[in-house]
Amino acid sequence: MTYVPSSARYNNMQYRRCGRSGLKLSALSLGLWHNFGGVDVEENFRAILHTAFDNGITHFDLANNYGPPPGSAETNFGKILREDFAGYRDELIISSKAGYTMWDGPYGDWGSKKYLVSSLDQSLKRMGLDYVDIFYHHRPDPETPLEETMAALDLIVRQGKALYVGISNYPADQTAEAVKILRSLGTPCLIHQPKYSMFVRWVEDGLMDVLGNEGVGCIPFSPLAQGMLTDKYLHGIPQDSRAARANFLKPDMITDERLKQINQLNDLAQQRGQTLAQMALAWLLKDDRVTSVLIGASRPAQLLDSMKCLDNIAFSADELAQIENILQQA
Repeated sequence: MTYVPSSARYNNMQYRRCGRSGLKLSALSLGLWHNFGGVDVEENFRAILHTAFDNGITHFDLANNYGPPPGSAETNFGKILREDFAGYRDELIISSKAGYTMWDGPYGDWGSKKYLVSSLDQSLKRMGLDYVDIFYHHRPDPETPLEETMAALDLIVRQGKALYVGISNYPADQTAEAVKILRSLGTPCLIHQPKYSMFVRWVEDGLMDVLGNEGVGCIPFSPLAQGMLTDKYLHGIPQDSRAARANFLKPDMITDERLKQINQLNDLAQQRGQTLAQMALAWLLKDDRVTSVLIGASRPAQLLDSMKCLDNIAFSADELAQIENILQQA
């Protein structure tokens, strides 16, 4: 059956300006890091994408290595773009990245101009696109001069392969330098994608100030700390959890102290009429320097549940003080 998006898709979503640019992003964006690869069920991830767009999520975030196997998330997304979203491309913000290992040899990793340009060409082919809206350098390269990496991003925009560029995982000092270089080249840095949650707060030690001062948007990933900021771990580690599978979230991260924090935060979320996950997402969105928060979903119902965070992103001074007190206990 032909997919027809909801006519009410823009009624309830919030859209926030990305730094000092002309672009607005949906307050929640859908990340395709997990659950959209070649090992996953097409019927399920197709339904997730439909649900996202039906509810006003316009930004879909990918990278060259998303899968598994690497590249398969872009291939799958490209297929659904062609089959279901062909008439809606101009309503979508599609992003990709390069910076982690993608192919063998010296040109398939890090931040050289050779790698970034080649990787984006491959990503565009997989997705069947002429351009992406945002292209990121995925992580700093300790060996390639920053000038070369930023010149590659500038070139990609001038070639018409991306409308905007961003960076991800850069510390505050390198971010400031990257922003300066890009500005001098005439291609402003649109956005930074850092790992940021209640449990991972390194961005507060200078990076958020750089982004605010320079007019660069912020889109945190892993906002739920790989699931720790949900009700999944309130009573320990369930057998079907990420921690039990020990992929990115290790069982030794779920300490007694962490479990105590999770339960205390959950109690506060319930007082606010939210789940812990909804409060954790709202806590990030309370900062107007945060343009959007990247969320994942393993099924449509999970996505809809996360979106309820938008019903209340305001925190009283007392609530913020309680959260700080809980987070400083570790």
